[in-house]
Amino acid sequence: MLSRLPIAGPALAVAAFALLAGCATQAIDDNVAAAHHEVTAHGGPDFAWLATDAARDQARADVALALRQPLSQDDAVRIALSHDLALQALLFDRAAASADATQSARLPNPVFAFERLAGGGATEVTRALTLPLLDLLLLPARARQAGAVQQRLRLQLAIDVLRRADDARAAWVSAVAAEQSLRYANQVNDAAEAAGELARRLEAAGNFSALQRAREEAFSADALQGLAQARRAQRHARETLVRALGLDATEAAALKLPERLPDLPATLPPPDAARQSALDERLDLRLARARLDELARAQGLVRVTGTVDALDLGAERRDQTGLPREHGLALSVPLPLFDSGDAARAGAQARYAAALARTGALAVAAASQLRTVDADRREAHALAAQFRDRLVPLRATILGENLLRYNGMLASPFDLLADARDQALAVQQAIAAQRDFWLADAAWQAATLGLASNNDFPEAP
Repeated sequence: MLSRLPIAGPALAVAAFALLAGCATQAIDDNVAAAHHEVTAHGGPDFAWLATDAARDQARADVALALRQPLSQDDAVRIALSHDLALQALLFDRAAASADATQSARLPNPVFAFERLAGGGATEVTRALTLPLLDLLLLPARARQAGAVQQRLRLQLAIDVLRRADDARAAWVSAVAAEQSLRYANQVNDAAEAAGELARRLEAAGNFSALQRAREEAFSADALQGLAQARRAQRHARETLVRALGLDATEAAALKLPERLPDLPATLPPPDAARQSALDERLDLRLARARLDELARAQGLVRVTGTVDALDLGAERRDQTGLPREHGLALSVPLPLFDSGDAARAGAQARYAAALARTGALAVAAASQLRTVDADRREAHALAAQFRDRLVPLRATILGENLLRYNGMLASPFDLLADARDQALAVQQAIAAQRDFWLADAAWQAATLGLASNNDFPEAP
């Protein structure tokens, strides 16, 4: 409709639009800062967002410096969080999502219309400026919803970063353990080759049967196969670490690892206290609650926009030849004759109910997961300690005693070679047990933070 009431100029409305428009870059920076805080608060090293050439050059220089010496686990995590291109892609994806959230809270641009009609010696010119009045009225609610989205994105960004740190930590453990196992596989193979050569010579001298020689050569063949498997495992574990760190070919060639895994911790904290503390701090549960808040605010908006989804207020000025200038207001609103909004409201309510149920299910699954990984970690610690404190020392004692018997001509060289093989195999098993503990410990840390990919809170359709 067009009224004949004089109105103030549209300059005030335009100024309001400018004031209400947020800064997308500031929101992105705020999200990154919040993620920095979450990561460091959960014991992770700081990460770097390489948004400039200078930052990328500095990251490459830091990597080159770290690779001058055997890479520690902490340095591996730092490289992954400041150099890996896969993480950088995630950071830019989250920045784009943050910009979209900022955009969702902004008002649509005003619409300016111009019309000129001429004929019969008369000219009519109409100018109109239309503002989205409903969007203006709902702006506080949309801003609160955008804030809930930004909070979810901050938590998701922290989870992304901590997950990359966990991947790098586990890859480092596997790579170091694989190199340790390869060294001991070489020892086993050397002992087997020596035994096979000695068996062949003794058979040639008539002091050894063909059956005894065949047994030694069969073991030598098995040891060679084990060495090949250890080489393959070492190569794959190393390349997994290279990918986790985002190293190029030159950096990968310079990568050196420590000779052994860290020592086992003397004790582990009590299980019940550790699990309850972890459950309170899980990021996936916080992410689920943030998503619930986001859907609740969206549901509130749908209650309004489901029935009336537009309300536009316009200012018009009309000039006609020979007539006084006219000013007025135009108000337009859709009539809910065919769509009353019941479907939109029902959909929003169902999405919220589904998210609420998923949050409860996630809490149950989180408690179960923590019990499982905590039990696995404690069992792995006990087994690794058993190898370290009993089995490996026993094999060393047996080898030492047989060496004394050999010096007294009470044992054959094959007894010594067999004992050396058994000791090397025991050490390999100890390395595997130590590796399994540190991997279980990494899984425990991931579970305490809620980083497991199968526990991601699903987005509502």
